Amino acid sequence: MGDKIFFFFYVAISTLVNIATLPYLLLISKKKQKYKQSIPARFFMTNNKPLVADGVWFHACSYGETRSLYPLIDILPVSVLRLSSITQTGHGAMAEKSPQQCRYLPFEPWLLFWMKPQYILIVMEAELWYMLFALAKKKGSKTMLVNARVSDASWNRYKRFSWLYRRIFRYIDEVYVQRDIDQERLVVIGAKNVKVTGNIKLASIPKPNRIIQKQDGLLICAASTHKGEEEIILDSFAQLRKQVYDAKLIIVPRHPERFENVAEMSQSFCKNNNMKFGLYSQAQSLENDLTVVDKLGELINLYAISDIVILGGAFGKYGGHNAAEAAQFGCRIISGEYYYNQRDIFDSIEGIVVANKEKLTQILLDYESLPMTKITQQTNLEPIINSIKQTLKERENGTSL
Repeated sequence: MGDKIFFFFYVAISTLVNIATLPYLLLISKKKQKYKQSIPARFFMTNNKPLVADGVWFHACSYGETRSLYPLIDILPVSVLRLSSITQTGHGAMAEKSPQQCRYLPFEPWLLFWMKPQYILIVMEAELWYMLFALAKKKGSKTMLVNARVSDASWNRYKRFSWLYRRIFRYIDEVYVQRDIDQERLVVIGAKNVKVTGNIKLASIPKPNRIIQKQDGLLICAASTHKGEEEIILDSFAQLRKQVYDAKLIIVPRHPERFENVAEMSQSFCKNNNMKFGLYSQAQSLENDLTVVDKLGELINLYAISDIVILGGAFGKYGGHNAAEAAQFGCRIISGEYYYNQRDIFDSIEGIVVANKEKLTQILLDYESLPMTKITQQTNLEPIINSIKQTLKERENGTSL
């Protein structure tokens, strides 16, 4: 099938999908807080006017991926920044850099009317949207995919849909990957100009933006927890308190919409175990035995004073979270076994202890034997930065890409 025929076929199918799902999307946007902005903006184009033309367009999905782009965003003047995301938290992180030129990425059919020509399009990780790259390239943008990876778990899916990925990679000029194996796999499915630069998340680890007063006693941070993980951690903490009377626990749920439920669960736990409970937004301190952090942007500040980090997202099958943010402080880190989305990060850190949920209590009780963590690998952003600067220089001089 020729490129033009495939393009129009893809537009037709995606348009039908958009129309068919609109009632459901409207319903979910009213029911769930995290979608109240993103769904109307992406699928109904509410308050989502096009980005101004002739800039450097960065696109990422989530909060963590967006923040990982900061070292690249920060090399450019605000006047050329064009930013987009998909999630509400990702949008918030982008807005910190350029609130005037920050948007939700529209669902693909809308890009036909929404997208303006940009000098460069830089997309983070797995945001491989066919129309995003195809239209950007047709409008004259240099296109780049950064921090790309292909996990063992997803490799079969990439091969199964290689016919689609080959078409996408036709429109991507440069690909920067995390590992040698990622380079090998992406070349197989059509990627060109592929370079290994390491994981961007290791080059852009957030730093504390304020100092939090640490209380006396052993401080345990249950970080980025998901549904079903808090119960496991609370049970283990109850056993630890019998051994370490001044131990304190802070729980930081991954998703803001779970703050209230986790707070209710934790308050009930404290009542049953004769402990003091507090919400961080109210107490603004960690003096209670158990504190639920119901406020975004504090996790990195909490890592800086934590003795032990129980990293969520891996005791259930969620794929894990970035351990480098805690490892930069040498925290003792305990992770669940389902960290498959973070294997590259974990391989770059010494000292992480991996446990299934049944062994968490045992490992926590023997906390004194837990090793300090250390980041052992770094990332080289220079090839990406040089490419961005060279492209801008060519555009300023009126040179064609």
